[in-house]
Order: sequence, then structure tokens, then C-alpha cells
Amino acid sequence: MMERTKVPNTYQIGEVCQILAKDNPELRGKGGCWGIVNHVGEFSCTVKTWDGEYTVGLQHLKSFSYLPAECEQMQLISDRINRVYSDLLEETVKSLLQSLGKLNRAYLTAVEEKLLNVLEIESRL
Repeated sequence: MMERTKVPNTYQIGEVCQILAKDNPELRGKGGCWGIVNHVGEFSCTVKTWDGEYTVGLQHLKSFSYLPAECEQMQLISDRINRVYSDLLEETVKSLLQSLGKLNRAYLTAVEEKLLNVLEIESRL
């Protein structure tokens, strides 16, 4: 029998990755979401997404290969979304946050920025 060669986990804490749900039922609804790596294991990473943290196998992650400044920008967006998110939110608000959690770019448009600002203000009331 041939021994399986171990692929090293090259992800780093703070790296922005996309979740590839593929055929994993535990990742249903998370496909396409971006997350920020906050723990690197041998065969998986824990990523923080718009609605929580998930431990994801390496085969279900794809790096966006962002520059450090872009990763920092995404961390700020992630922190803002996570401060607003709650299971008690209206479905429309959750849908908006989920849309922001699936962006394929390291910035918010002017309209997205305004919408997130409104949600931040409303969540403090």
C-alpha cells in the first residue's frame, strides 16, 4: 500500500479565505462565504464568518491571496458585521449581512458602507 503524503497546511492566521461547500452537508449555506482564519490546525482551519466560527477542512478552503492591507480591511469589515449579527435579527437584515459575507472583494461600495452604518446604529438602540 502506498502511504498518503501529507499536504502541509499553508494557511496563516488573518488570511481571508472562501469556503467551498462542495459535498459537505455541514457547510450547507456557507459555500461562497469568506472567512478569516483565526486558528490553523494540521488538516483544517477555524474561520470567522459573518455569522460565527466554523472549523473547515483544507479541501473546503480557497485563499483569496489578499495583500496584508486587504486582509486588515476585511478584518475590520468582519468585526463590524459580527458586532451587528444576532440570531434575533429580522430575515431581511440577516440576508443583507449574508450578502456582505459573500463579497469577492476587499472593500465595501459606498452604498454597502451606508447600509452597514445604518445596521450598526440600529443595533446599538
